[in-house]
Amino acid sequence: MPRDEFNDLLAFLSVARERSFTRAATKLGVSPSSLSHKIRGLESRMGVRLLTRTTRSVVPTEAGERLMATVEPQFDAIETELEALAEFRDKPAGTVRITAIDTVADLFIWPRLAPLLQQYPDIKLEIDTSYRMVDIVEERYDIGVRTGEAIARDMVSVRITPDFRRMIVGAPAYFESHPVPQTPQDLLQHNCITLRLATRGGLFAWPLEHQGQAERVQVQGQLTFNGSYQILQAALDGCGLAFTPEYLARPHLQAGRLRCVMEEWFPTSPGFFMYYPSRRQKTQAVAMVIDALRLRDAPG
Repeated sequence: MPRDEFNDLLAFLSVARERSFTRAATKLGVSPSSLSHKIRGLESRMGVRLLTRTTRSVVPTEAGERLMATVEPQFDAIETELEALAEFRDKPAGTVRITAIDTVADLFIWPRLAPLLQQYPDIKLEIDTSYRMVDIVEERYDIGVRTGEAIARDMVSVRITPDFRRMIVGAPAYFESHPVPQTPQDLLQHNCITLRLATRGGLFAWPLEHQGQAERVQVQGQLTFNGSYQILQAALDGCGLAFTPEYLARPHLQAGRLRCVMEEWFPTSPGFFMYYPSRRQKTQAVAMVIDALRLRDAPG
């Protein structure tokens, strides 16, 4: 294959993955106009349109989807093999890309990986703190981190935290002017701080559980956020009730800044797991990150 055609295929894959000439050009370090010229040249030589362009989006045509399905695994295999050549170096090297929500990145991932990065300066780390459900294969992440029930069955999963409770909490100042709720129905009369779901766009319903009885409560309130830290801070400021992981609330409960209510209804979540494709060859850097994140003496 001529070098120019090889480069044009790489350009096409980048645009098709990013669904944007601008984002793809930024990643490739070229101008959008130059990238567009490459794609037009490739389409002209192949005699088919590969991308449908509108003012708002760029999506592969049927021919483009077929080309992606054919050549993308080949390029991925080449890239993986090039990364694997780092095994022959004296020290592990390369970039490891991880997607996880911000609280888990701060409290569980970073404390375990900081010493590794200090020991191996040629390992680079990229962490995306997104609340949306991410296809790590399509978006080219090495490792994803989510709760156990959210992981696809075709992934290898490794536990990084124990199971944890989710708690209903409020500041003492909030309860000075609001009664303490006793039942799930009582929550409908309270100012609850809600979470906007990143993937589906709706509001998160609180999943409560009592003596085997499960109940999801669609709470309402003045404040809606898309992140756990903001919800916690609003509760600390006395703005309403929050439904939050125990690992976030515990320090504030111990200090008296928050109090929990309806403890008999607190559900247990299955903990966080890292996951990655079983078919993808791991580089030495990825393998070391996985080992560092693994929960030692993990249950299950």
